[in-house]
Amino acid sequence: MSTRLVPAFIGILVGVLLAAVLFVPYIARQYRRRGELGMGNLALALAAVVYGVSLVAYVLLPFPQLTPDFCATSGMGGPQWLPFNFLNDMKKEATDSSVLATLRNPALMQVMLNVGLFVPLGMFVRHLFGRGVLVTTAIGLGVSLLIEVTQGTGIWFAYPCAYRLFDVDDLIMNTAGALAGAWAAPVLRAVPGQRITALPGAPRPVTRSRRLLAALCDMTAYTMLSALGSSGGLLVLMAAQGMLFHGTAPRTEDIPGSWAAGLFGVWLPWFVLAIVLPLVGSSTSLGQRIVQLKATTADGAAPGTGARLLRSLTGTGGYFLLAQLGDASADVPALEACSSLAQLLALVSLIGLFTTAQHRGLSYKFAGLRIADARTDLEQTELVKNPQN
Repeated sequence: MSTRLVPAFIGILVGVLLAAVLFVPYIARQYRRRGELGMGNLALALAAVVYGVSLVAYVLLPFPQLTPDFCATSGMGGPQWLPFNFLNDMKKEATDSSVLATLRNPALMQVMLNVGLFVPLGMFVRHLFGRGVLVTTAIGLGVSLLIEVTQGTGIWFAYPCAYRLFDVDDLIMNTAGALAGAWAAPVLRAVPGQRITALPGAPRPVTRSRRLLAALCDMTAYTMLSALGSSGGLLVLMAAQGMLFHGTAPRTEDIPGSWAAGLFGVWLPWFVLAIVLPLVGSSTSLGQRIVQLKATTADGAAPGTGARLLRSLTGTGGYFLLAQLGDASADVPALEACSSLAQLLALVSLIGLFTTAQHRGLSYKFAGLRIADARTDLEQTELVKNPQN
């Protein structure tokens, strides 16, 4: 793979992974702040995260190999402080004076790249964060200065000398790109799916897409908690065994850590998300709470304990349980069918979202419950307080 493509590939890959980590908090913030999501908002937020990571990757990667003669072979020397020095570079690189040759001049192409690299920054900062042109341009200047200093110090002295040049022209052109992006930011308003259809506190219909988004939040949250719990549980076990029995932390291969990873990475997250959470508050899953949904009985009352647990165990809680039991089938052959049952439950639940009334789904139908917008009671309370509305 070309060295120019490596930073782009890494930036996109890491950006998508970071977006996955931030997915649930972002959805929660959007529903709290706006009352709904909007696919346009989600698309722009994802693009901003991927762009930010890609920008960092582009200016730092690939990392050069540190050798004894590193500064002699890879060092860039001192910074370039002369503004618009690229004009001199263009003269050195010029082959003839034609317009086409000028446009193909490597020095000019580098300048245009530096401008274009910061145009998205200006657009995202102004559009997503509501900053003015001057503030957006100042942020572009600050980000560019941070990048240039990082490059000029060899990633803050991680390398004995700089392997990329601190160039004041880059600082000027990056800032110009941020300014151009700030001016161009209104173009992003044309992206569909950004406008709020009602006040943030007003109830919305329970739609299929909203139910699917809640399920996706549940899946993402469980995956993240499981990964965090597995690594955290193993580290705690290593530290405890090291202090109690060895005086120092033992080697990973000497620790029977499978039970710790299973406890902290599988069963504890499952117990919290599938058992504890449904028994408190709106009796819904984490994802359903995030998208402002609640469970009620047919007459609008709060569900009992049995109905809450049944809803959870026939929904995402049951799916997670079966999936984890299926993963354990290598040690317990009797559990081999659990993976197939988990997939079957997921398929039937998905079909249920499209076929049941008000998109109740399989779990709500089994539990005899209804699903509604969690803000319904708030709206009724406001109407009682303000009947003229």
